[in-house]
Amino acid sequence: MQFDRLPLLEILAECAESQNAAFHTPGHKRGQGSFKAFQQLVGDRTLQADLPELPELDNLFAPQGAIAQAQTLAAQTFGAGQTWFLANGSTAGIIAAILATCNPGDKILLPRNVHQSAISGLILSGAMPIFLQPEYDANLDIAHSVTPETVAIALQTHPDVKAILIVYPTYYGVCAEIQAIANLAHAAGIPLLVDEAHGAHFAFHPDLPISALSAGADLTVQSTHKTLSALTQASMLHVQGERIDRDRIARSMQLVQSTSPNYLLLASLDAARAQMAIEGKELMARTLELADQARSSIAEIPNLSVFQPPEPFQFDRTRLTVTVSQLGIDGFTADEILHQNLGVTAELPSLQHLTFIISLGNTETDIDQLVQALKQLPSGSFSPMQISEFDLPETVMSPREAFFAGSETVETHLAIDRVSAELICPYPPGIPVLLPGERITKGAIASLKAVLAAGGFISGCSDSSLNTLKVLR
Repeated sequence: MQFDRLPLLEILAECAESQNAAFHTPGHKRGQGSFKAFQQLVGDRTLQADLPELPELDNLFAPQGAIAQAQTLAAQTFGAGQTWFLANGSTAGIIAAILATCNPGDKILLPRNVHQSAISGLILSGAMPIFLQPEYDANLDIAHSVTPETVAIALQTHPDVKAILIVYPTYYGVCAEIQAIANLAHAAGIPLLVDEAHGAHFAFHPDLPISALSAGADLTVQSTHKTLSALTQASMLHVQGERIDRDRIARSMQLVQSTSPNYLLLASLDAARAQMAIEGKELMARTLELADQARSSIAEIPNLSVFQPPEPFQFDRTRLTVTVSQLGIDGFTADEILHQNLGVTAELPSLQHLTFIISLGNTETDIDQLVQALKQLPSGSFSPMQISEFDLPETVMSPREAFFAGSETVETHLAIDRVSAELICPYPPGIPVLLPGERITKGAIASLKAVLAAGGFISGCSDSSLNTLKVLR
């Protein structure tokens, strides 16, 4: 394979230079009708390349030309049997993966700290979730991954499951023992699906965790824009082996992707693939060097510490989580100070921590600015309340049934023993306490109130103050 080829990017550039009178979408006609302020922001060249499915540009849903060639090169580069480009982000890929492997009523194993897109996949497919509790550090309020032992017990209890989905890595860079989990899935005759949204870079350096495909995963979805150089929303879905029906993947993709995909996003996937094929190891070596430099410098700052997961979990060193609570300030306050006053913007603030992504786009100047900014964080009197792990609630009906059922809003104390109509997720620890179709318990309410009292916040529910909840009628 000629990995330096850019079949889609090159043909898009040619089409952008065409002098044809445009009587097709989009309405701005190669920028001629664009609002001046927007034109000044993005530039004429970008608008000229914002083109629809011209014959030369191929069709995302039936590729035979430039897109087909670009996807084949991507499969070779990332080690897949077949690759699909995603213009609707990894969300579309996760939903398509569930739709392609589960029929209505089928069981699927997945961790409780799964991304919200998986819940959308459950609602659309009608699959019944069997949730796995991830390992959880109550002192740091950080959820890790599920263990092979947890997966094995679930497979014994539910021998009729149709697929396993895991998150690899987590938002904090924690990686499950994926090879062992793949072996368990295959011994049970079912596929392993992987949400590898934050691990697109793993395949390109031996000091990074093993990639999901190399570990034996049957399907993996990667957000190429998150840790590589594609444009935001540009992702890939990779498949290998015979356990996944590829025709059904393709048909599922048509349900969740736009029929008017943005070719700038697709071309950025082609470019990101070529960049990693040519320079990937060198770029990742430099990224790891910067991450290690940041880690060692921050560890020397008084009252700051850098997260490292316990064994046996692997860890992505380019994901930097700094605990700031020992300064006596919470992560949300620290994030605001860094962003507004010190010129540093984190990826994710939480109650005790700030998480930073170090990627191939960062420089030594960035690292110096980060370290100097962290040294200037003030002290305070904040003391985090320890939040205990909760038991998984009873599933009364599938998320799909609950989504389409009628609901009503009641005061929170009256919602106990009712069935939730909402997805309610506290930060920390970022694990949903309640999903549509689950029984609301006193323990769940107490856990959510403890998060609010500790300074965290609740997402997913219509009333973030938790005075009321939506329940099924």
